[in-house]
Amino acid sequence: MSAEVIGKSISELRSMLKAKTVSASEVLESHIAHIEKHESEINAFLSFTFDQARQQARTLDQNSGDFSDAGAVLAGVPVAVKDNMCVSGKITTCGSKILENFTAPYDAQAIVNLKNNGALILGKTNLDEFAMGSSTENSAYKCTNNPHDTSCVPGGSSGGSAAAVAAGFAVTALGSDTGGSIRQPASFCGVVGMKPTYGMVSRYGLVAFASSLDQIGPFGRTVEDTALTLLAIAGHDPKDSTSLTAPYRNNNPKGFPELTLSMIESLSKQSPAELLKGTRIGVIKELVGEGIETNVRNSVLDATKLLTALGAIVEEVSLPHSRYALPVYYLLATAEASANLARFDGVRYGLRDLDAPDILSMYNSSRSLGFGAEVKRRIMLGTYALSSGYYDAYYKKAQQVRRLITSDFEKIFEKFDLVLSPTAPSTAFKTGEKTGDPLQMYLSDIATIPANLAGLPGISLPCGTSVAGENAHRSEMPIGLQLLGAPVSDGLLIKVAYAFEQASKLKLQSPFLR
Repeated sequence: MSAEVIGKSISELRSMLKAKTVSASEVLESHIAHIEKHESEINAFLSFTFDQARQQARTLDQNSGDFSDAGAVLAGVPVAVKDNMCVSGKITTCGSKILENFTAPYDAQAIVNLKNNGALILGKTNLDEFAMGSSTENSAYKCTNNPHDTSCVPGGSSGGSAAAVAAGFAVTALGSDTGGSIRQPASFCGVVGMKPTYGMVSRYGLVAFASSLDQIGPFGRTVEDTALTLLAIAGHDPKDSTSLTAPYRNNNPKGFPELTLSMIESLSKQSPAELLKGTRIGVIKELVGEGIETNVRNSVLDATKLLTALGAIVEEVSLPHSRYALPVYYLLATAEASANLARFDGVRYGLRDLDAPDILSMYNSSRSLGFGAEVKRRIMLGTYALSSGYYDAYYKKAQQVRRLITSDFEKIFEKFDLVLSPTAPSTAFKTGEKTGDPLQMYLSDIATIPANLAGLPGISLPCGTSVAGENAHRSEMPIGLQLLGAPVSDGLLIKVAYAFEQASKLKLQSPFLR
């Protein structure tokens, strides 16, 4: 049975479940067996929720009508979840020693939505500690490996989720994206990853890194699977003050297509040329030049030629303040991290140094023992930027430049529907290659950070492979194409991404799916 269901799409699984050629329990057990066979090679998971998933599957099988319920779009579908989202009664570590024994007392809203849509949650995936990293090497527990070449990183910080989908462990997965932490690992692992418009998905129950930048989003092996997972988790949540209310009705002056099940299902009824005709797409010139690997640049330029041939209008555009995006991000994100991580003090929950002689020593030693080097680095940077005498020079100025970057995008979207660029400047690099140089690691997110600063939706999808490229890989490594849109243009992004995927015929070829 395993060979029959591993690698199937959501729609394929739902058809099999509806026809009763397979049960939800059989789908689940096939994926569990696949995980048990290969997890030691990939290290995608930090913990498993197999017992809970088995109960969910049995319930679905006893109520088989749920498989045809349009409201339960993930019924019977195995899904993995990044371990910075609370799952009631389960350990939530954020990849950090400071939370190694923390049991979440409630479900994040995204988890509630997954469960309400019938998803079978397999477990919690590995990540860079508190989502701070670009390679999943900063986890306190293990390093995750790229399924295409296990000597390479899967990207980060949602590397565990991306690797789980690429390896066939899960059909889809959830990650979080603060500066590219969904899109960059999607590029490295050859899957589709989407950062929704800020506010489209509730952040309630997501352990905060940088609250004005964080966003939960999905991974999938196809655009359609990614879209269906986003549909399942999106929606207004009164528990999140930044959650959008009826986004397509109240925040959609340009009339972008609303993300609905019927909209997603209609995509397959149109040709790529019909879906793309007349779409105006800008190529960000600052992100296809210096610093981008030749193979990556060539694959992205080939993608623009294909889009043009299909009827899209593709022209070069400029994002002049993008060169400031990296320093702006590392001022704002670290400042917010400094404030958010102050709650991990050893008093209410998490690790506590029980041998400390007084409360001040307990604070210091608990945080020193519990946080890793990268998290400490960012807390110190953020605290410095917020300190007296430096706030105006650093934090305030960074917010002003953030506004300029947002204005750059607004001007572009007056004439263009979408913009594109490489997702990352390179293919996946070797494990350990950049750990000694934080700046080189930070540059991995140079193309993805602007979207978070402006609150825009973005999607990464495969657009080619690099054979023995500049990093001299033994294997073909995936290259990602990034599409960005105006706020609440998530449906349009999915439409264009789907058209490109169908026309390019680039399908995931993970080692474990062959």
